[in-house]
Amino acid sequence: MRAGFGSLSGVPGSRRSKRLREIVMSAIENKKLIQEIFAGLANRNGTLFTERMADDFRWINIGTNKWSGTFDGKAAVLRDLLAPLRTKLVERSRTVAHRFIAEGDTVVVEARGDNVTKAGQRYDNEYCFVFRLSDGRIREVKEYSDTALIEAVLGDPQEAMAAG
Repeated sequence: MRAGFGSLSGVPGSRRSKRLREIVMSAIENKKLIQEIFAGLANRNGTLFTERMADDFRWINIGTNKWSGTFDGKAAVLRDLLAPLRTKLVERSRTVAHRFIAEGDTVVVEARGDNVTKAGQRYDNEYCFVFRLSDGRIREVKEYSDTALIEAVLGDPQEAMAAG
């Protein structure tokens, strides 16, 4: 048999066939979990998101502003990233997903925020999140967004915590 897409399926019952089913099922399960998380986030409920973060969860915010960087560990993400954000917004953050793409342990989400700051400014950022999952837990998310908007509307996260 020549190499190519047709050879991926393998012989039914073979190790290759079993591994391919595992990869496909993993992608389906991971996508479903992230869709459930974003259903909650669209209703300002991040409980499932927080519950599914691994203890060694990592959040990477691209860019060079004061909100950018790598946050290592679930506790650090909650304390150093999400808590300052909560102090800036009138109510809990709302993020509405409109596209999910999954492959293996990775789920990519396109989403848009729907938020107002306590200063009365709209904070409706556009996002692309790249999630990496393992065993039903979120291990990492890399966030791509409008970093100029973050800086202009949200300011300094340290100042947010001091004022909060």
